[in-house]
Amino acid sequence: MKISTMMGYAGGFKQAARDVAEMEKAGLDLVWVAEAYGFDSPSLMGYLAALTERVEIGAAILPIYTRTPTLIAMTAAGLDALSDGRFHLGLGASGPQVIEGFHGVPYTDPLGRTREIVEICRNVWKREAPLVHQGKNFTLPLPADQGTGLGKPLKIIAHPQRAEIPVWIASLGEKNVQLTAEIADGWIPILFIPERANDVWGASLAAGKAKRDAQLGDLMITAGGLLAIGEVDDVVALRELQRPMVALYVGGMGARGKNFYNELAVRYGYEKEAAIIQDLYLAGKKREAEAAVPDEFLELTTLCGPMGYVKERVAAFSRGGRDALTSTSVAPKRSERRVAD
Repeated sequence: MKISTMMGYAGGFKQAARDVAEMEKAGLDLVWVAEAYGFDSPSLMGYLAALTERVEIGAAILPIYTRTPTLIAMTAAGLDALSDGRFHLGLGASGPQVIEGFHGVPYTDPLGRTREIVEICRNVWKREAPLVHQGKNFTLPLPADQGTGLGKPLKIIAHPQRAEIPVWIASLGEKNVQLTAEIADGWIPILFIPERANDVWGASLAAGKAKRDAQLGDLMITAGGLLAIGEVDDVVALRELQRPMVALYVGGMGARGKNFYNELAVRYGYEKEAAIIQDLYLAGKKREAEAAVPDEFLELTTLCGPMGYVKERVAAFSRGGRDALTSTSVAPKRSERRVAD
């Protein structure tokens, strides 16, 4: 199992990047870099590539609506070259509030777009022939009646470092998880509870794997949460750091009836609590929404406690087939953070 972490920005990006370089020396295998509606993540990942030597760098995620498929492929190839083959391309649909609100792009056919983008990226990286694609969402070259008629099939000029860059998909819904299991190299779930994962996603994963190309190999999975090892009272209290994030995602990351994280909480068995959190959050009562997050939910989505307890939680994630344990150290001092043996 690889050890990965989500990059944080609390002290500014340059300090966060220096922290990653320190964690690389301690044994960190993979760092994920998010992109919501702050700075673009490729700029940050390029900086990370220059600052590090061994740690793998993953986009988690590049939203599929914010770039053309070929630009996604070019960006991935560029980052893979800068990092000497250490890049992982994480893709996701984001949500309509961000895509339509911040980018002004219609949030349509997320499954179809994802499938076509993955296909186009892989064809660009292989560089076997000039790019031609006929799909519902993308047609390359652009048909004459939609432009000047001068478009022509092209190959990427540069020779990618790798013809097969790992593609991960962040997905939660049943159909999207099924698609992930069919076409992706890896899966990025959020708010993952290993003990309940099979009940929530087992059928979708099985259906997708039944259609999976054997050449892709087994589906990789990365999941985890806040990590702190120490005395019970001191360390368990650190789970509270997760409470605002859970309230934000379950309560406010999406409109009522269109919140994927709220739907996930319901599928986990927290139907009543999910409704209360959303009602409070959308009413502007964020503190009350945070207080409504069940303690059990925080415990099951984090790894905070004595060494023996944390080992048990890691084992639970491992039994679920995790390939990378994603942990965010919450040690109060940077000098106390390390990658555990």
